[in-house]
Amino acid sequence: MDKVGGAAVGATAGPVEPGWDVDPDDEQGAAIIAMVGQMIRTRRERLGMSACELGAAIGYGEDQVYKVESGKRIPKPEFLDGVDPVLDAGGMISGMKERVAEVRYPKRVRDIAEMEARAVELTAYWEHNLHGLLQTAEYAETLFSLRRPALPAEQIERALAARTARQSIFARDPGPTLSFIQEEVTLRRPLGGKMVLRRQLEHLLELGQLRQVEIQVMPTAREDHAAMTGEMEVLKFRDGAAIGRCVRLFNARPTDDPKQLRIIELRCGIIRAQALPPRESLAFIEQVLGEL
Repeated sequence: MDKVGGAAVGATAGPVEPGWDVDPDDEQGAAIIAMVGQMIRTRRERLGMSACELGAAIGYGEDQVYKVESGKRIPKPEFLDGVDPVLDAGGMISGMKERVAEVRYPKRVRDIAEMEARAVELTAYWEHNLHGLLQTAEYAETLFSLRRPALPAEQIERALAARTARQSIFARDPGPTLSFIQEEVTLRRPLGGKMVLRRQLEHLLELGQLRQVEIQVMPTAREDHAAMTGEMEVLKFRDGAAIGRCVRLFNARPTDDPKQLRIIELRCGIIRAQALPPRESLAFIEQVLGEL
C-alpha cells in the first residue's frame, strides 16, 4: 500500500494488488506485459507450482497471479523481485523491471515524459492549477481526487506515480532550461486545504532557487494578457526541433508545424514579458505564503 501526504492511496481490502490494468489500446505496453506474464507462467509450470502456491509465497492472491500471467496486469517491481527467487529464475524475471517500467504508465503520459526527457528548453503557461512538474505529491493527489466523475483509487495511484516520475527532470545534469508562468489564482486556491497549499508554495520557492528554473507569476490585476487562449507549452530539443501545444488552438494537439509553433512561441514570449520577473515572482510567492 502506497502512502502520499500521510494518506493511503489505493488501499483496499483483500489480497495485495500486483500492479495496474493494461491499457488495451497500448499495443506496445500490452506486448511487453504479455511476454513477462508468459515468462512467469512458463517457469511456474515447469516447477510444478500452482498459481495459488506462487501467490502465497510472495504475498499475492491466486487471481492476481493469473492476471499478471495472462498479461492483464502490469506487475510492480516488488512483484517481479518476489517471483524471481521463488521460481529460481536467476534474475531473468526481476531483470525485466526496466522493460516493464517503460510501459508502466499510460501511453499519453509516457509520450509527455519522453518529450520532457529529451527537451533542452521548456516554456509553459498554466492557468487553473500548477504545472505537473511543479506539483508536490499531495497537491497532485488532490487534483486527481477532485476529478469528476471520480477516478478509481487504483487509477489515482497510477497517475500520481507517473506524475512524480516525470519530476526527475530536475535532477538531470546538465538540466534543461525550464520556464513556468503561473496565474496568481493557482497560488491562492487552497486545493486540499491550507497546509497542502503551504507545502506546495514552499516547494515552488525551493524549485525557484535552481539555476535552470524560472517561475513567473501573472498577476490577476494585469490589464494586458496575451494568453487568453488558455494553457500553452513549448518544448525545444537539442537538434533544433520543437513541439508546441495550446489548449484552445490547433485542436489542442501537439504540433511541430512552423507556422503554428510561431504563434504559440509568440504568445509565450509576450506572456513572459507581461508577467512578474522571476525574482519578483518568488517574492510574490513568499508574500502569499505569509498570508496563509
